[in-house]
Amino acid sequence: KRQEHGLKPHRVETFKFSTDPQAEERIRDVVALYLHPPENAAVISLDEKTQIQALNRTQPLLPLRPGLPARQTHDYKRNGLTSLYAALDVERGKVIGECSARHTASDFLRFLKRVARHYRGELHVILDNSSTHKTPEVQAWLERHPRVHFHFTPTGASWLNMIEAWFSILTRKSIRRGSFETVRALIRHIQAYIDHWNENPIPFVWTKTADEIVKKAVR
Repeated sequence: KRQEHGLKPHRVETFKFSTDPQAEERIRDVVALYLHPPENAAVISLDEKTQIQALNRTQPLLPLRPGLPARQTHDYKRNGLTSLYAALDVERGKVIGECSARHTASDFLRFLKRVARHYRGELHVILDNSSTHKTPEVQAWLERHPRVHFHFTPTGASWLNMIEAWFSILTRKSIRRGSFETVRALIRHIQAYIDHWNENPIPFVWTKTADEIVKKAVR
């Protein structure tokens, strides 16, 4: 019967409605920046990837062979953590990244200042509405730099932030394949990946309209 009707009960897909009362407004704001970026301004997608583990595999990676994927041991030693702040230039695809031992509001503001120095004109920053992005210190800095504008994604909708796609690539293609004896080795590895990415950056292309997203993500 299952075959006749094309049923696949073993497959399960997840979904999540945003409970943010400003969800639709924020979705339309962010998607407009992707599909119709303002002229003479830069749009960046910014977030932090916290608690990246420096894992040292107990045995070396077995390389890719004909008919066999690359293989690695399931057991490992934990050698510490780092957090990565990263900003993706939506138009150019380039990434600015910085590892930090912590992920506090002060660390975020330090990275934001570094990013802002790379751009002279209007700067639109897409980020989630974490409390560390809204502290009095951050608000005071924004008031002194009116050319920088924040655009928050809705609560529970981190997938709307384009930098998350880049984080996924970094994790799958680089970090998970590595073995790191120290946090410093992990940080060097991440920076080398960023440098390599920026040699031939690939911009992401956003295709979903705000109407399509609102229909699926907002109850």
